[in-house]
Amino acid sequence: MVHDYIDFDAPDDAEIRSERAKAREMRKTRWWQQKTSSGLCHYCGQKVNFHDLTMDHLVPLARGGRSTKENLVPSCKNCNTLKKTMLPIEWQEFLGAGAK
Repeated sequence: MVHDYIDFDAPDDAEIRSERAKAREMRKTRWWQQKTSSGLCHYCGQKVNFHDLTMDHLVPLARGGRSTKENLVPSCKNCNTLKKTMLPIEWQEFLGAGAK
């Protein structure tokens, strides 16, 4: 399915660097430790070693997302790699197409 997305001003490199720095700091918090302690991927539900979970932005930084608790989820490396810069609705369509 092809969507006609509204063009928006993509964040500049400085904004993305700033948000990545925030995400790195959040990885050190008790909140993130609790979020990853189950070892479950937000997307596929697969149980992996919590050290193997990555931090994923539901709305990617390149698409205007921010490093906030509401926008960060634990993800297995496979899902994070496949999702790339997809928005949640695009990810669901991707999964619905049987690509996973």
